[in-house]
Amino acid sequence: MNDLSGFQRDLLYVISGFDQPSGQDVKSELEQYVDGEINHGRLYPNLDTLVNKEYVEKGPLDRRTNYYAITEKGREALRERRGWEDQYTAIEA
Repeated sequence: MNDLSGFQRDLLYVISGFDQPSGQDVKSELEQYVDGEINHGRLYPNLDTLVNKEYVEKGPLDRRTNYYAITEKGREALRERRGWEDQYTAIEA
């Protein structure tokens, strides 16, 4: 996952939390986290990168809308990332 940008990692985290969200669903969810609007010219090329790297699969929901779903490779990348992060963060509740 070290080959992904921070934005691509954020997309992967959001997609992993849903069952086949559309691009618009991902955009809406991520916009609640970031300050500002995410335009289509940024969103969809980055989603395509995740698909091309096989972290995410894409399929049709209807004639105009695609879904995105995390793959096993994507899940494993998130688990590895979490393990790497955990060794550097000691946040107590």
